[in-house]
Amino acid sequence: MSNTIDTAKLALISQGSAYGLLIGLSVVFCGVILIALKVQKAYLSEDSGKSEMFMVANRSVGTGLTASAVFSSWMWINETVLAAAMCYRYGLALPLVLVGLWSLFSSCIDGSSGRDGKIRVPYAHTSLEVVRMRYGKIGHIIFIVLNLVNNVFGCASMIMTGSQLIYGVSGMHFVAATILIPLGVVLYTAVGGLKATFLTDFLHTAIALILIIYFTIAVLTNSAVGGLGGLYDKVVTTASENYISGNYEGSLLTFKSKGAIIWSLILKFGNLALVVMDTAFWQKSFATEVRATVPGYNIAAISVFGIPWGLGTVIGLTARAIQNTPIFPTYPGPLTSTEVNMGMVMPYVLKALLGDKAIIGFFFLLFMALTSTISSSMIAVSSILSYDLYKTYLNPKVTDKQLVRVSHLTVVIHGVFITGISIALNYGGANMTWIGYLRPIISCPGIIPLILTLFWSRQTRLAAIASPILGFLTGLAVWLATAQSMYGAININTTSNIYPALYAAIASFFTPGLYSVILSLYKPYKFDWREFLRIELADEAHLHAASDVCTLNETSDDENSRSHKDVSTSINAVPNGPDSALTRKSDLKPPGDEKTSTETWTSPRATPNLDDVQHPFDEQTLKELYRWLKIACIMFVAIVLVTFVAWPLPLYRDYIFTKSFFSGWTTVAIIWQFGAFGAVVIFPLYDGRHAIATGARGIWRSTKEFLDTKQRP
Repeated sequence: MSNTIDTAKLALISQGSAYGLLIGLSVVFCGVILIALKVQKAYLSEDSGKSEMFMVANRSVGTGLTASAVFSSWMWINETVLAAAMCYRYGLALPLVLVGLWSLFSSCIDGSSGRDGKIRVPYAHTSLEVVRMRYGKIGHIIFIVLNLVNNVFGCASMIMTGSQLIYGVSGMHFVAATILIPLGVVLYTAVGGLKATFLTDFLHTAIALILIIYFTIAVLTNSAVGGLGGLYDKVVTTASENYISGNYEGSLLTFKSKGAIIWSLILKFGNLALVVMDTAFWQKSFATEVRATVPGYNIAAISVFGIPWGLGTVIGLTARAIQNTPIFPTYPGPLTSTEVNMGMVMPYVLKALLGDKAIIGFFFLLFMALTSTISSSMIAVSSILSYDLYKTYLNPKVTDKQLVRVSHLTVVIHGVFITGISIALNYGGANMTWIGYLRPIISCPGIIPLILTLFWSRQTRLAAIASPILGFLTGLAVWLATAQSMYGAININTTSNIYPALYAAIASFFTPGLYSVILSLYKPYKFDWREFLRIELADEAHLHAASDVCTLNETSDDENSRSHKDVSTSINAVPNGPDSALTRKSDLKPPGDEKTSTETWTSPRATPNLDDVQHPFDEQTLKELYRWLKIACIMFVAIVLVTFVAWPLPLYRDYIFTKSFFSGWTTVAIIWQFGAFGAVVIFPLYDGRHAIATGARGIWRSTKEFLDTKQRP
């Protein structure tokens, strides 16, 4: 690995402790999730051995758990550790800009998966299922490749980043760290499925936020920092040593930072791709109750401010303030660019101010952020390989039991594969900065074509297939050509500069939209949105034909779990059941014979006639959905106005923060962390209080019966 540091002198924790923490945390989480799954199955009638539960959690996840899971999924290691490193590099503008655009992008999720996913294809399992219905086999395969590349590359880059951090902190060989990081996740994800990731996401969120709040306050109140006033004074005192090129007067305390804006834009293109092109986020949307999707995502969007803003500001500026003092681990040497790129700013600050125990806490935070991302990716890739490939093309008559078995196998295969990719990236000399620049180029080309799949009826099959490929080639060409033109060579160093990466990200994101419009206008065509309801009819046909042919859900338990589909009731009539707001009209009649049933499943253009297709939602349900759509649009506008216009835009001027303004700025950031804890940790417990109480009562009864049995002679 070419981008290494000398851990012999700077190891912050022993290798033995690092191995013990990684293995121990994996074992503990496996045990916790296995117990939780047994409780779910025994007392809550939730069996992860069924495909519907494994892939979309029976579509019954409530608002609180949705918010916690989405928050956890956005709590990437790049967002937590890199926020401090980039604040160190560019100043305090970076952490807020980092999250301002992010909330906007989360609102895009509300608008696409929340609205169109629930209204147009309410019972889809993956976004790729929607693509297959509209564009056929070739389009389906193209987007399978795009989604797999995005998932595999995004997940592998997270593991690579984590292994480099563990290597830098402890000296553990990065290959060993790369293997151990996903090991425990593979075990509990393979057993528990999507609901397991929701449950572990909640645990990740709770533990990580406690650590984030603790680190922020403990560092700030440390005697070497001296609180808000002391940190401000130290940053001002060391200003001549910490001149930042591109910032107003080179200050760390200004919002006018060209580097921060450009770097954040690059990161946001990549993060948007990780959301829109990651089937895990679509699955979480499909898995939620109708009324939980929009509020759940909005709560997570607002709460996510608490991670980079407060933590990144305090840790990044503190590193600048104390890096030339004897307590800093690198003293008297400087903090090198390699160490910053590897994300070592945070562990160095924690070691300097809080000691070895804080490094153990950092390991916990690192593990929480990594495993949350990896588990979601594993379920996403598993669903693609098992549902979109195996079931669709290799074994259309697969039984539910077989499909779950294949899903388990693909989780293991994906775990092994991403481990290999991560090791290759490490040996190739990649770091989190370079990965952050490459990710938008390979992930962004499919964003606009996929969004247009749900929003624009005139995107043709040719446009959807060709535009992502052309967009990727355009972005790659811009990246390499700009690096060659500006710096005279093409290598990791030149392509790690911000301008080639920015131009390439813009090209990869926007040109597919241009290509799609041009190709669609070349041979106009208008898609009938009712075609998407054939996914629903196919599921219904298979359900009714279960006694005649092998179908996806052949067991009586699955029929019971889907029985809500045949009940024509209102939203309020079934307030607590799975998909309580999702009901069918009783006059929706699927084809009855075996041949027609099979054709309906396998062909997007099969019978029945579109004029006979009725929407599976009743009028009241649709009214409820459109109400949530209005709420999502209002939230979208509000977030844009706040995070772009009202808040940061006026600060982008020739202005350096005063002590009072800086104190208020950081205080609000810390308060936001506590608000986030209430929203995504406390509220989910309240929202799920009935299920928790049911499980607790079941455990108490079982324990009491067991003890009574033991006491009998």
